[in-house]
Amino acid sequence: MNTPSGSAAGVDVRASDEELGRIDQYWRAANYLSVGQIYLLDNPLLRQPLTVEQVKPRLLGHWGTTPGLNFVYAHLNRLIRARDLDMIYICGPGHGGPGMVANTYLEGSYSEIYPDISPDAEGMRKLFRQFSFPGGIPSHAAPETPGSIHEGGELGYALAHAFGAAFDNPDLIVACVVGDGEAETGALAASWHSNKFLNPARDGAVLPILHLNGYKIANPTLLGRMAESDLRSLFVGYGYEPLFVEGSDPEAMHRLMADTLDVAANRIRAIQAAARQAQGATDLPRWPMIVLRSPKGWTGPKEVDGQKVEGFWRAHQVPLSKVRENPEHLRLLEAWMRSYRPETLFDESGRLRPDLAELAPSGARRMGANPNANGGLLRRELRLPDFRDHALAVPKPGATQGEATRAMGTYLRDVMTLNAEARNFRIVGPDETASNRLDAVFEATDRVWMEPIEPYDVHLARDGRVMEVLSEHLCQGWLEGYLLTGRHGLFSCYEAFIHIVDSMVNQHAKWLKVSRGLGWRRPIASLNYLLTSHVWRQDHNGFSHQDPGFVDLVVNKKADIVRVYLPPDANCLLWVTDHCLRTYDRINVIVAGKQPAPQWLGIEAAVAHCEAGIGLWRWASNDDGREPDVVMACAGDVPTLETLAAVDLLRQHLPELKVRVVNVVDLMTLQTREEHPHGLADRDFDSLFTADKPVIFAYHGYPQLIHRLTYRRTNHANLHVRGYREEGTTTTPFDMVVLNGLDRFSLATMAIERVPGLNATAAHVKQAFREALIAHKAYIRDTGEDMPEIQQWAWPHGTAD
Repeated sequence: MNTPSGSAAGVDVRASDEELGRIDQYWRAANYLSVGQIYLLDNPLLRQPLTVEQVKPRLLGHWGTTPGLNFVYAHLNRLIRARDLDMIYICGPGHGGPGMVANTYLEGSYSEIYPDISPDAEGMRKLFRQFSFPGGIPSHAAPETPGSIHEGGELGYALAHAFGAAFDNPDLIVACVVGDGEAETGALAASWHSNKFLNPARDGAVLPILHLNGYKIANPTLLGRMAESDLRSLFVGYGYEPLFVEGSDPEAMHRLMADTLDVAANRIRAIQAAARQAQGATDLPRWPMIVLRSPKGWTGPKEVDGQKVEGFWRAHQVPLSKVRENPEHLRLLEAWMRSYRPETLFDESGRLRPDLAELAPSGARRMGANPNANGGLLRRELRLPDFRDHALAVPKPGATQGEATRAMGTYLRDVMTLNAEARNFRIVGPDETASNRLDAVFEATDRVWMEPIEPYDVHLARDGRVMEVLSEHLCQGWLEGYLLTGRHGLFSCYEAFIHIVDSMVNQHAKWLKVSRGLGWRRPIASLNYLLTSHVWRQDHNGFSHQDPGFVDLVVNKKADIVRVYLPPDANCLLWVTDHCLRTYDRINVIVAGKQPAPQWLGIEAAVAHCEAGIGLWRWASNDDGREPDVVMACAGDVPTLETLAAVDLLRQHLPELKVRVVNVVDLMTLQTREEHPHGLADRDFDSLFTADKPVIFAYHGYPQLIHRLTYRRTNHANLHVRGYREEGTTTTPFDMVVLNGLDRFSLATMAIERVPGLNATAAHVKQAFREALIAHKAYIRDTGEDMPEIQQWAWPHGTAD
């Protein structure tokens, strides 16, 4: 056990022995409440002998990590009160819910939000009963838990969330407990590098507390078995100053923890003061972090049925699992709970003793009531430019070539400029801002970088607002923490590799779904994705970079949470971007290419089209108000190009054929209104797609998704979808669509084959299309590029409405 060096220099707030004695009692109260939540239905203060009927029939919860979490919470309360700190608590260890609920109940924030869970004996009974019980609350730190911005149901994201909360939050300290099981995940292992992006002149601070209790579910933990010297070397190498708190004797541990927290707080304030006095940090500071080593299941049963429990993996979940069947287990449970001496902690009414209650901070300084943990309370609307100022001129459909994301980049540059003073907007991504043609933002800001900057580096700065790191996990975690504490942002990523955060977006969607049902949780800004460098244009990367399936994952989420947009050109992308940045409590996915491509709609036409989300393009159709012979539908920029080229072929070869073109921007319009709020009414859907005519649908991603979204529609049996079918390689842009049957010749052939009576009469046209594809294959093998008639094709048939 080490004594921390450099005591509380500068701020003399060292805890007295009397105060530490009361903190020990407060800790015992939190432990008592935690055990009660796992086990009890009734008799909350044990004023009668415990009976089987007072124990829950199903024992669900996790004890092992909880006493350590309670220990940290009690000591952070002292630190906040002594220094008037603005601090939130992120609980990384999975299923630490009993401790988080217990502590917010003790500090009073829980009862303020849930008045029925009153701070007395009856409220305690309800507190115990609701935990992991039908109609109650989860066993982890969930949206229902005051003070939480982090769902404990999945491991690995705590530290990234903590840093996301601290960025642009100069007065906030985020205490983040990292479990040693959690520390084995890839996401958490990368998160230690977040200190390289934290600017002490402008940002808040993160105090990581690595909690080593030695075991996960049924095995030792890797970091838990490492020697102190190796741990020290590891975290010094990461750029931290590790401070060690180790032991099992409560009295000694209280003193050591209090003194160590004082040292850490002084280090943080010294780092920030130096950077702010210099109006910027010149060197990467060495931030403090704490390594807390305590027994798993600390203060619980030492042994059960002759087997070791405390300090071993058997303490992980429910140490006494047969309380209702085994009288000895019932006796041990009662003895365990009475060891905390509840009669000395709570008064006759069941309230926490006043002298213990005053150990908690007051008002918004309580970690369960801190507004940063309910970020909607702090959210301010972004100042947004007029997206029309960034529009591309489109005198007629296809007459202009443009890069959609480059236009988006100039818009985002102005978003950065307008919100520079508020510092409430960031862009995150894995080293791809420039690659994705968003580099205009570097006219307004730089990439944040706290490590050394060489004279020849470009767009690196201590106060940059663009965050790039080759870890999609970190990008996602940072942005989630930033949004959950009241700010706004955008995640730009190559389409194929956004899958790396599939599980994280699942958790965020669940958080939004639950928090929407909690009146006290205020709405937060939406999680906005730009997926570009997409499946159809991976000219130099090929098959390894081709996967449009993230959309399939997202649309499985709660309908009122998710939105998917596939703008066909730059002006539509501008509207979609502006719209998404104005929304809240959503997950918005925008899929748009970065390569030069034909532009179809002028800005006002784009606005009208995007506001509807789906529309009939009259300028591309020739049904002239009559019922069409075939509907050619498309969603996505490349599918739109190939659909219009297919329509051109049909109009050249079969001028009497009546063709209707329908373009989809908002993918969720395809669902029924009963399934999604953006869904088209059946009568509107049928008016676009008809009730009985063939529909050839060119889609950006996997074709099965379109069938899933439209299976209830009247004309679903006539819907024929082409999209990505796992055929890819390093090849030409047009050959990619040919490989997947999404090319203009294949789409036009499908239309011929499905219009009644046309398949036989237009056999010569089909033959011409087959020959064109044969010629294409020979040409690219010979030259390495697409045929001139493909590269130079332009829409020849008239102007937009």
